[in-house]
Amino acid sequence: MSERRGQCLCGAVRFTAYGMGDTFSTCYCQMCQRWSGGPYRGVSVPSEKLEITGRENIVTIQISSFAERAFCRKCGSGIWWRMVAGPSVVKTSIPVGLLDDRTGLKAGSVTFSDLKDHTNDPPHGVEEMDSTAVAQIIATIENAL
Repeated sequence: MSERRGQCLCGAVRFTAYGMGDTFSTCYCQMCQRWSGGPYRGVSVPSEKLEITGRENIVTIQISSFAERAFCRKCGSGIWWRMVAGPSVVKTSIPVGLLDDRTGLKAGSVTFSDLKDHTNDPPHGVEEMDSTAVAQIIATIENAL
């Protein structure tokens, strides 16, 4: 378990998580896929060990009888998923993509695996671009503006 930092897309919400595990879970349920645009990958942290700045920028909605999701009101980034009933209310799941450093994280579990479809498989034979190629395209666009 370790300390990890992260933030939403715009930086209005930042966090430090103490005691975060080194495994993440992947969920293919319909709610998670609609929330994240694909499978949700989250890492769990004890709720009392989650230090957040920018709380005024967080909107929380209860999305089922047992769970809530939080969003940044400025950029829309998903901030957390957590149970509001049952034995897991003491933990918060943070989307892996919000973490500044994902070093050492490994897959730990998959839920609703029966809802995974072909769009979640790694593509074969499709064009790939690394960050340098994408940066060149963006620079070309910005220079044309």
